[in-house]
Amino acid sequence: MPISIARRHRLIGAALLSVAPWLSTAALAADVGQPAPAFELTDTTGKTVKLSDFKGKFVVLEWTNPSCPFVVKHYGSQNMQSLQKEATAKGVVWLSISSTARSHSEYLAPASLAQRYKEWGGAYSAMLMDDDGVVGKAYGARTTPHMYVIDPKGLLVYAGGIDDKRSANPADVKTATNFVRVALGEAMGGKPVSTPSAAPYGCSVKYALG
Repeated sequence: MPISIARRHRLIGAALLSVAPWLSTAALAADVGQPAPAFELTDTTGKTVKLSDFKGKFVVLEWTNPSCPFVVKHYGSQNMQSLQKEATAKGVVWLSISSTARSHSEYLAPASLAQRYKEWGGAYSAMLMDDDGVVGKAYGARTTPHMYVIDPKGLLVYAGGIDDKRSANPADVKTATNFVRVALGEAMGGKPVSTPSAAPYGCSVKYALG
């Protein structure tokens, strides 16, 4: 489904980052170079998915919320879907995660969430529901999108923003350095990741209060 520029601009007002989620997750953030926190979640079909299921494979984690204009930027431009297809074609497991609280107005039930991304042509391996935010907080996920790359040994090799263009303008995708693509290319080639972390940008993750 095409995402209009008018809709994107209407959503910009909702994109301001709140301070609280950043503070609540900062102390819990997973560390690059250390084992990625284990987790078990259900996907939008109700299937249980464990990170340990993918031992020996590269895994990308993508925190997402379709109401966020920064997410709309990357899906509306087909940037996220292209990266998903490129990665999964090489055997990478791509797990998209929703940590939006059920009590929040932007929350979508599993079937509705899956339908939204189907309309956008999402090409992830699974969409996981983290309604209570436990996994998001374990990783220190602050924004949508917020990206993580895990290597076959289970070590976190990248954490941060998807690229270096901190805007909601789809036109910026063309000139951006995509940190996730670079990290995967280097790590899969047996090289150290040249940019292992970068500041995330986007809308605050809509965690449950308390």
